[in-house]
Amino acid sequence: MRHLIRAAAHTLAVATIAVATIASAQGRCIRAYGTPACNADAIKPVFEKTGWRTTSINQITFRVAEPEKEAAFYVALMGWKLRSEDAKRVVMDVGDWGTVIFRRVPVDSFPPPAAGGRSGGGGGGGAPRAPVTAVVEGFGFDIEPWNAQAVKAALEQRGMKPVADNDGKGFESFHVKDLDGWDLQIGNGQGWAKARRTSPANAKGSAPAPFESTGWQTVWLDHFSYGATNYKASVSFYMNLLGWGSTYDEGSQNELMMADVGNIIIRGGNPLDPAFGQGRARAAGSVDHISFGISPWDTDGVVAALQKRGLVHTIDTSDGMEIHAAQFKSYHTRTPNGYNLQISYNTLDTRLNLAIAVNPRRPGNK
Repeated sequence: MRHLIRAAAHTLAVATIAVATIASAQGRCIRAYGTPACNADAIKPVFEKTGWRTTSINQITFRVAEPEKEAAFYVALMGWKLRSEDAKRVVMDVGDWGTVIFRRVPVDSFPPPAAGGRSGGGGGGGAPRAPVTAVVEGFGFDIEPWNAQAVKAALEQRGMKPVADNDGKGFESFHVKDLDGWDLQIGNGQGWAKARRTSPANAKGSAPAPFESTGWQTVWLDHFSYGATNYKASVSFYMNLLGWGSTYDEGSQNELMMADVGNIIIRGGNPLDPAFGQGRARAAGSVDHISFGISPWDTDGVVAALQKRGLVHTIDTSDGMEIHAAQFKSYHTRTPNGYNLQISYNTLDTRLNLAIAVNPRRPGNK
């Protein structure tokens, strides 16, 4: 009898974690369409369109306490390749389309673990959560057309204060802050994107592999999960600045297509909600997780590979559907530095599956 009770308790705990993950992954308006809090009407654009087009990802930069361990994990699990490693940072290629930089920072620069409770949720008693010592601090994209003086002028005309970041070898860029103070780099495509095209990433890392390679390849940036104070204003900012396209406005979030680079879900407060600005809000100017599409994908094989490597994981189909039947299929796990990594089956060709899965249920539809 005791073993049955223990098994039931374990099943309940796993189910609770899975539900918590699903709840945190989907928009809060998926089944509240048309309510005042989920007003999906458009707002006035924050500024006029630049006419620019996003052509590539330059970089995604993390602050990390132990970058070597983080890099070894991504090599073994996700098939990333090491481009360089030194005392200050580790640079990795993600397929032929992305660059991730793990910048070393002191472990005490991160807040201490919160009290126990649901992952990504509020407080709660119990033992402290595992520490999170990896945080995304910025990202950069390349655009066309490029003319440094014209780009600078356009940024200034829209109220930004561009800071030049050039390498003296042909790469030109500007850093600006978005509406929540997030670091956004806008470049000419002659930086990390050029390096990926012209030179192989074949450096040797100092940290041992944490486990046997999965053989997976990371083929797609499924989405950034980006928190904003005012999601509608942030959506307008990125669409009009970088030429990104909208999939839908759910009432608490909007999934944008970053040209053919990947997707981003911008989540946060709704300025048309009568209760906007009241109560607890999502952390603004932060990427709480990133979802990457892998190949090959096998729903049962992926979870078996995670289990074999001792990785804690949760199912995320976003709408609560059983994963084999779901429109969107993914799992979450944690990296050695505690970052929330999502692994999905989405690719460029199936990039709208998540948007379809969480598109608000209109009255009369379940």
